[in-house]
Amino acid sequence: MNSPEPHNYLMQTCQRPPQCFVAGQGSWLEDQQGRRLLDFTQGWAVNSLGHSPQAVVQALCTQAAQLINPGPGLYNAPALALAARLCQATGFDQAYFLNSGAEANEGAIKLARKWGQLHKPGAWRIVTLQHSFHGRTLATMAASGKPAFATLFEPKPDGFDKVPLNDLPALAACLGHEHVAVLLEPVQGEAGVRLADPRYLQGVARLCRERQALLILDEVQTGMGRCGALLAAQHYGIQADILTLGKGLGGGVPLAALLARNAACCFAPGEQGGTYHGNPLMCAVGLAVLEQLLSDGFLAQVRERAAQLQEGLTQLAERFALGQPRGLGLLQALPLPAGNAAELAHQAQQHGLLVNAAQPDVLRFSPALNVTAHEVELALGCLEKALHSLALGNTL
Repeated sequence: MNSPEPHNYLMQTCQRPPQCFVAGQGSWLEDQQGRRLLDFTQGWAVNSLGHSPQAVVQALCTQAAQLINPGPGLYNAPALALAARLCQATGFDQAYFLNSGAEANEGAIKLARKWGQLHKPGAWRIVTLQHSFHGRTLATMAASGKPAFATLFEPKPDGFDKVPLNDLPALAACLGHEHVAVLLEPVQGEAGVRLADPRYLQGVARLCRERQALLILDEVQTGMGRCGALLAAQHYGIQADILTLGKGLGGGVPLAALLARNAACCFAPGEQGGTYHGNPLMCAVGLAVLEQLLSDGFLAQVRERAAQLQEGLTQLAERFALGQPRGLGLLQALPLPAGNAAELAHQAQQHGLLVNAAQPDVLRFSPALNVTAHEVELALGCLEKALHSLALGNTL
């Protein structure tokens, strides 16, 4: 009897291409057949410094030889150092480290509801946005405005009211005495890289102050330099009460953070925790990544490459009659006139480029933050070939 193929043992929770990837360096991935692909997904905006960067490898090796996990009930030096450096760089007062962005958002929901018990009795509901994405725990799925989540795994936790992005009157009409917070992404990445208008976000912050509600920003995807500043909120000139980070914070390892201002920090001992939370191995990596992002000229280089990528996408959009590219920093999207983003992503892979179909009609680009000008040009060339392939097939 023949044994099943190895991939049959892995739960099929997403659509994956057939090849198995075995190595990566910087902007490049290599599969078992030795084929190299230019990676403009980077694990869905996770690998902020690319694949296997020296800073991450060195941090892992050095810390693993010293201390891996003393347990969350004890202090460790990397967690203390990362908390201090992160708070100093972002303007928040306290930090808590977790394993994933979903956990960080779940922690933010808990923290907001605890704050409501103390400072706004009876308030526990949270306003979120339509088409938002905050994670895959039951609570964060309930908070998300992703249509596909609406009927999954019912019953999900109650307490989330959804309004449209960039509609301040709708938010004002919804935000009442029973609401403890507003939770939103400055850029809705999963929805196809949809940006919040600056005046809208500033209005949200003002409404929260006026109505004694906390402002929670989900920067799991947009933070850590992805949008050309350490936080996307810095582009908008606002300061949240609570902010979540993930993805790029660990540069490829499982690390997330819950940041809060002192007025919102109200967890008592025993109210939040996790077996691997704040372990020194991951925190050492986070500190190494953060130092790279804050080094002289790094974020300026991100903005330069973002301008190059957006200009190139704009030229392709004009040539092939596509939608207007949009994005912030190195989180960019190319809208398509037909629902064939998945097929275009497949064609791009055939020509040597990995990109992500965030929506049926939107391609999403999230390259390494240290991607080179030459690699951006190569990626645009691969995409052009893929567009020609589809055009010749009369599918575009």
